[in-house]
Amino acid sequence: MGRPSWDDYFMEIADTVAKRSTCLRRRVGAIIVRDKRILATGYNGALTGLIHCEKVGCIREKKNIPSGQMQEVCRGLHAEQNALLFAAANGVNIKNATIYCTHQPCILCAKMIIQAGITRAVFKGEYPDEMAQELFKEAKAELCQLK
Repeated sequence: MGRPSWDDYFMEIADTVAKRSTCLRRRVGAIIVRDKRILATGYNGALTGLIHCEKVGCIREKKNIPSGQMQEVCRGLHAEQNALLFAAANGVNIKNATIYCTHQPCILCAKMIIQAGITRAVFKGEYPDEMAQELFKEAKAELCQLK
């Protein structure tokens, strides 16, 4: 077995980060990398210090909200948001970095990723958000799916 490519290597790490997720619907992990160095990580779940959904249940399930809709109705943050906020809270410069996500970023995360100056987003799993794809294209930020 040969060495993995850098993209495969970092995606495997994002997969490991996703295992920390406390979301009952989908486990997502994200890492931000520049110059082959990890700058920040994040996974989806309840805010720091709040009770996790695995203990109180999923608001989205209780209200029967489909994936990709009404994202504001949730106790948690997306993995990408957590990685971006970790970098911001710790003074980590992420301009011109790459973000590796286990799933395609949604439109909200796409906006934040682009605004933060990240120039490349690599994802593995599908997510139903064509608007996010269009936004990356318009911003001339690379969005690529690993197979």
